[in-house]
Amino acid sequence: MSRLSSDRTTTGALIILVGVLLLLTTTDAVPTDSLWDFFPGLFVLLGVWALLRSRFRNLTGPVMVIAVAGTYLAKNLGFVTDQQLGTWWPLFVVLFGVLFLIGRSRRSHGVDVGETDAGTVSSVTLFGGTERRISGPGFRGGDVVVAFGGAELDLRDADVADPPASVECIVLFGGAEIHVPDDWTVDMDVLGLFGGSEDTRPPSRSGEGVDLVVTGLALFGGVTVER
Repeated sequence: MSRLSSDRTTTGALIILVGVLLLLTTTDAVPTDSLWDFFPGLFVLLGVWALLRSRFRNLTGPVMVIAVAGTYLAKNLGFVTDQQLGTWWPLFVVLFGVLFLIGRSRRSHGVDVGETDAGTVSSVTLFGGTERRISGPGFRGGDVVVAFGGAELDLRDADVADPPASVECIVLFGGAEIHVPDDWTVDMDVLGLFGGSEDTRPPSRSGEGVDLVVTGLALFGGVTVER
């Protein structure tokens, strides 16, 4: 199931809204200072919507968006000062780590693998590219983190131990490609902010339930499921 059209609609709507607010500001048609103060609230609502849409399977991306946008909303409304934000911003890093660990704890623990028997896989890519190939039975899931780079995860020779397996992708200014067998059914629950996610394969005809759930966040980047 592709989320590309939904992601593009969300991104397009946000761009249009920003354009309208800028136009109102430059033309002095209506006072817009107070409207800009509430703008982060849209991202809070977007994060809540993503949580509900995924039935809370996707935690890291939406919760981080809610936390960051909610903090800036509180700052705009006078509940948080610039000094407090400058002092306590590392809590966002702590929160990201906690959510990352929660995501892992939802999956049964396995081994970190490359081209070996499957279990769980973890891939972190910063300013570069990585390729991982998983083969064999017992795949349970993993996580892919990409910042200013690209990552490939090849699952075409893997078998899921207890469907569905779950892969969480956090992509910032980059891309992640997940290669899966043609007969796998993949459920995409990636929150796209000025980015998107897509399953480029032909629609699955197996009708036997979901084999893989892909969750996470695509910020100025993309997550693609391919053959």
